[in-house]
Amino acid sequence: MIDRLLSGDRPNSRPLALVLIAIALALAFAPFLFPGTKSLDTAARICIFIVLVASYDLLLGYTGIVSFAHTMFFGIGAYGVALSLSALGASFTAIVVGVLGGTAVAAALALAIGLFSLRVKAIFFAMVTLAVASAFAVLVSQLSTITGGEDGLTYRIPRVLTPAYKLLDMRILDVRIDGRLLAYYLVFVSALVLFLGLLRVVNSPFGRTLKAVRDNAFRAEAIGYRVIWYRTAATVLSAAVAGLAGALLAIWIRYTGPATTLSMEIMIDILLMVVIGGMGTMYGAVIGATLFILAQTYLQSLMGAAEHATAMLPLIPDLVAPERWLMWLGVLFIVSVYFFPDGVVGRLRSRG
Repeated sequence: MIDRLLSGDRPNSRPLALVLIAIALALAFAPFLFPGTKSLDTAARICIFIVLVASYDLLLGYTGIVSFAHTMFFGIGAYGVALSLSALGASFTAIVVGVLGGTAVAAALALAIGLFSLRVKAIFFAMVTLAVASAFAVLVSQLSTITGGEDGLTYRIPRVLTPAYKLLDMRILDVRIDGRLLAYYLVFVSALVLFLGLLRVVNSPFGRTLKAVRDNAFRAEAIGYRVIWYRTAATVLSAAVAGLAGALLAIWIRYTGPATTLSMEIMIDILLMVVIGGMGTMYGAVIGATLFILAQTYLQSLMGAAEHATAMLPLIPDLVAPERWLMWLGVLFIVSVYFFPDGVVGRLRSRG
């Protein structure tokens, strides 16, 4: 049963399997294991970014396409839900309309970019996607009457997904069973389904053809595969899943703005997560997103504790000051790339 859920793509490493099981269980029971608003928000973001990073790995790791427009598709999905909820009110109908509309627009735009740009060399395609993503971000910022501009959009979601809704009067393990808990499990289950769907795609004949195109496009075309068609299909599928991830973020945080969905910083974060976890391995998205989001959320707090603990020592408190957390995050990334050139998944599988 588990083998079928994983589409036959086993971890092939006991340490990797244990790490993945630990992450899955931690996310499944996060509201009860890690009580608190910050912990729940961190778990939800990990779920969302696992899907987003996995969708980008389909493009980069499995197809060999470098794109800088992935946050644009992510933002389109988020803005689709935000605009729908703002216009139609806080209802599940508005959410469905926003999800479908945002995903369709993201897929259509990806199709247009793919058809017009994938025939050029890889570096030129990367530049085209960067230009399109930058233009889209500027357009969103300028259409303030529709998108809210730099301030973004704040909106209401159905009451059943808010803390004001109580499903049960009793508490379970001292956790309130309310709408916020329901919203978390909506994000978790949706992310799990999307991840398993991507895992199925990359282990299907379509996914194996993408690997052939990545490894040697000329040979794949010589034996009869339409390389442009496969690359375009991968681009569209990747964009659609990124749009769905953006919709989940919009539902969870109840705010959508350029800084939360369209910024180049998020695009760089996605690239880092793919590299840290391991390119061309869907499991790399799970580990990369988990490690990066945890470091991004808690590293500053840990450094504050370290600064306090080393207050009597010379120089060290200045080095571990919380305001230098970005520097140490960069150091951690360099160390991870040096010791894990194939990503964490690649290293664990080689040991297995």
